Amino acid sequence: MFENLLENLPASLLRLGILFSGQGSNMQALIESLHQRTFLGKKPIIIEVALCLTNKSKAPGIARAQKLGVPCVVLEPANYAQTSDFERALIEHLSLARCHLVLLAGYMRLVSPLFLEHFPTLNIHPSMLPHFKGKDALRASFEAKEGTGVSVHVVTPQLDSGPIIAQQALNPKPQESLESFTQRIHALEHQLYPKALLQALGLERFT
Repeated sequence: MFENLLENLPASLLRLGILFSGQGSNMQALIESLHQRTFLGKKPIIIEVALCLTNKSKAPGIARAQKLGVPCVVLEPANYAQTSDFERALIEHLSLARCHLVLLAGYMRLVSPLFLEHFPTLNIHPSMLPHFKGKDALRASFEAKEGTGVSVHVVTPQLDSGPIIAQQALNPKPQESLESFTQRIHALEHQLYPKALLQALGLERFT
């Protein structure tokens, strides 16, 4: 899906930006699976997480990024007069970090068409899309007992509506609590997101 992105990379280095708003567990899983590793496609490609960025100054994920040695920037929308100013700041930071591709990992804001003009962007969502788009999808699918699982998709201006790259169903166990199910969903996300990215890029793990 994004194989053409790799053809003109300088030094065969793919630089990722990751946006998050909270705990950053998906961000950490992506870094641990992909950062500074070599993958095979038409040619060897090194993936580097160039920048993590959050819209929440108290997000626990900031400490995770720092511990993993990846630069992390905090940009709070309240500090900008208009949403468009905030979006331009996002674009500027990711551009300065020379990011080629952006991954949303628990980023609780919509990105604008302007943003998507600058960066191809992927997202992970805790339901089997098109079931339960938007916020509280995990709880909604759990309570409805349908559409439970995880989807990785291309981000478009329409909420949770872009082409799906990978999905995996995960059904609640009998009498399982929402807390237990949430933990299992997060564990599945951590496995599926890196795999889906490599699938979209046409890459296989090498080192």
